Amino acid sequence: MTIAAPLERIYDLSDLSAAGAEIAIDATPDQCGRIAAWLDVQSVEKFLGVVMLKKLAMNRYRYDAVLTCDLTQASVVTLDPLQTRIEERFSRELHVAYRSRHAPEPDEELTLAAADDDAPEEIESSRYDLASPLLEELSLALNPYPRAPEESFIAPEDPDAQPESPFAILKGLKGKG
Repeated sequence: MTIAAPLERIYDLSDLSAAGAEIAIDATPDQCGRIAAWLDVQSVEKFLGVVMLKKLAMNRYRYDAVLTCDLTQASVVTLDPLQTRIEERFSRELHVAYRSRHAPEPDEELTLAAADDDAPEEIESSRYDLASPLLEELSLALNPYPRAPEESFIAPEDPDAQPESPFAILKGLKGKG
């Protein structure tokens, strides 16, 4: 099952001038509600992404972004609402890999070293969703176990629970035989 993205902003990179562009993506209250449901949090009060695009070559682009998001999650300890602010800066390099429908697939696969995080992201079209990397970075920055700094989990003690000795169990079995 594929879940549709809660926010989308399509931009045609082929229209980008040499000066570049700066695009603000400010989610409406309805879009914030869809983002909250997508992230499985109580609410998203603010979602603002500022994307700076720059053309590096004919089919290469630089994507720099600043993301600010205010949201409310339930504390995993008390289930009380917990306000969280996420601020992220990140960059990506995009490479449009135009493929002809009639061109055969390359026989040789491109392999990258495991530590090669600077490799450009291959995209199939110059029409690119600018909101997708913002949502991806937000989901990665989200604390999966939110709790307030002063909260700590203490397991409740059962006053009747006594660790039972394995020898006590054997002694009980001896009397039944």
